[in-house]
Amino acid sequence: MSDRILYAGVDIGGTTTQVVLCDETLTVLDRAETTTPAARGGRAMIDAALGALAPLLRSTPGRLAGTGVGAAGLVDPAEGRILVASDSFRDWSGFPVTAAVADALGVPAYLDNDVNAFLRGEASSGAVRGEPDVLGITLGTGVGGALWTGGRLFTGPHGAAGEIGHIPGFGDLPCTCGGRGHLETLASGRSLTARYADRTGRTLTAHEVADAAGRGDEDARAVYDAAGAGLARAVVMTAGLVDLTTVVIGGGVSRAWHLLEPAIRARLAEEPPVSGHPVRLVRSGLGADAVPVGAAALARRGAARDGRRPDPAPAP
Repeated sequence: MSDRILYAGVDIGGTTTQVVLCDETLTVLDRAETTTPAARGGRAMIDAALGALAPLLRSTPGRLAGTGVGAAGLVDPAEGRILVASDSFRDWSGFPVTAAVADALGVPAYLDNDVNAFLRGEASSGAVRGEPDVLGITLGTGVGGALWTGGRLFTGPHGAAGEIGHIPGFGDLPCTCGGRGHLETLASGRSLTARYADRTGRTLTAHEVADAAGRGDEDARAVYDAAGAGLARAVVMTAGLVDLTTVVIGGGVSRAWHLLEPAIRARLAEEPPVSGHPVRLVRSGLGADAVPVGAAALARRGAARDGRRPDPAPAP
């Protein structure tokens, strides 16, 4: 049997669950994905993730030392439970995620918010590897944020540090959370669809809006320009509060980087951070692997912290 140590990372999203198997350097050895049975409850969701992971473990020589899980919603990492989840998930709030995974695999399991896992992945082996201070933003169905300071994730005393998606000050549009004027009303995939429909009366997916912008549709371009301007403002706000000027952006909406990046940079040129320090703006280097690799990095960190394995590259 190989003496190679393995770490598994799981990303449980609203529609898709992705799993990776990594070695100690967080190199992805194999990956798989499956549909998330969100309407069938927490047990079914964990079983689906474990089912996707099982063939990877059978075909990859080595010993599994830990598993990390990144999940949407507010989580309690210490208890390994989901505290608050959207209504897209049935019987997910309160579900003992880490206990279920650890019992099934016989190794320690760890849980974090998916945006935290995204930033941990990018800081561990992605576009901002080795950077000590980073703002991470994910643009998907919603808008998520996370902070990396002093080479570690900073979650704040209530676990909500960096959550810029639901800070007001970005207009007066109603947000899905019940508030108004949040960044998410401009820059999420759902909002890009809604803003285009507001302008044209036509309903397109965010991807289709991006395609239309590429074909010269001025309404589509205006929607992405507004999203980029909102993101730039969020970056400047963060830089003013905590002096972070390195930013990594991921999530499905970031696939339209050719539309977002120029809009963000144009607004940053007009309104730079008060420090005068230039913003380093980068797209996710790991893409769809960012969250599961970040979850695997969390498992690697847990193993090192608990004294079960030395950490080969002192990790976040």
